[in-house]
Amino acid sequence: MPSTSQHLIRIVTRTSALAMWQAEYVRQQLIHHHNELDVKIIGIKTSGDLSQATNMPLYKIGGKSLFVKELEEALLAEEADIAVHSLKDVPAAFPPGLGLTAICERENPFDAWVCPQGFTIETLPSGAKVGTSSLRRMVQLRALRPDLEYASLRGNVDTRLRKCKAGEFDAIVLAAAGLKRLNLMSEVVSVFAPEVMLPAVGQGALGIECRLNDDFTREKLSALNHTMTQRCVEAERTMNAALGGNCQIPVAGFAEIKEDKLFLRGKVGHPIQSLILTAQGQADISDAVHLGHDVANQLIADGAKEIIAESLNHG
Repeated sequence: MPSTSQHLIRIVTRTSALAMWQAEYVRQQLIHHHNELDVKIIGIKTSGDLSQATNMPLYKIGGKSLFVKELEEALLAEEADIAVHSLKDVPAAFPPGLGLTAICERENPFDAWVCPQGFTIETLPSGAKVGTSSLRRMVQLRALRPDLEYASLRGNVDTRLRKCKAGEFDAIVLAAAGLKRLNLMSEVVSVFAPEVMLPAVGQGALGIECRLNDDFTREKLSALNHTMTQRCVEAERTMNAALGGNCQIPVAGFAEIKEDKLFLRGKVGHPIQSLILTAQGQADISDAVHLGHDVANQLIADGAKEIIAESLNHG
């Protein structure tokens, strides 16, 4: 049923510790900017959460949409008013009537290396087992250390850390933002510089989705939007969409603002061969969409479409 009070906003979210932290953060921000609001959190299990008992790679069982589908259904049914997402989990396209209406200021966007024995990526013994759920991470790690064993690792942050500490993996790679939000940075041996490991598109940013015809909620959310983060993420997501926007494709992208210019770097990796294409560009901050297309076109000119086709066949 639709909300009965004009001052009530209902947030729908996944029930993992990180997702609940993110929803609570948005709740607090909304109340900070609009103290007349009553903001409630509704936690639900998504298909992605329910499938985490298996270590099968996410791209083989439906991709990132598994983590947002039920949240979007709750929005469309008017059982909730907004959904809070880790933006790196949000597919390029939205169902009709829904869209991103605010992007919060970005946390650390990079990847973190976790190894209970304290080894770095450079010093980890040959043949050691590294866990990651991401094709993007796997192809970049292989380029750094082809002598290591790479295996699929799924589950929430706590589950992945527990498996690593139990010895199922010698090291794992996680998003630094999630670890920082959960006060778990003490587990981190090092954080990858973007020159070494380019992050996922949107990594570190929170995206808030709502019904596009909900003017009341959209107006309240406008105070939470961080324009500089929005520009960076817009460039990254435009590049990703132009390349296919599918998690079966090992795509990485990171945009940042330096000296009043927007810089974007992109990578497309081959899932089997030791082949990673790279491209970069810069534009005015207001030209994020054009920049995203420009970097995507550079990658396509270098053979990205062929790699993507082989990635889909491999999947």
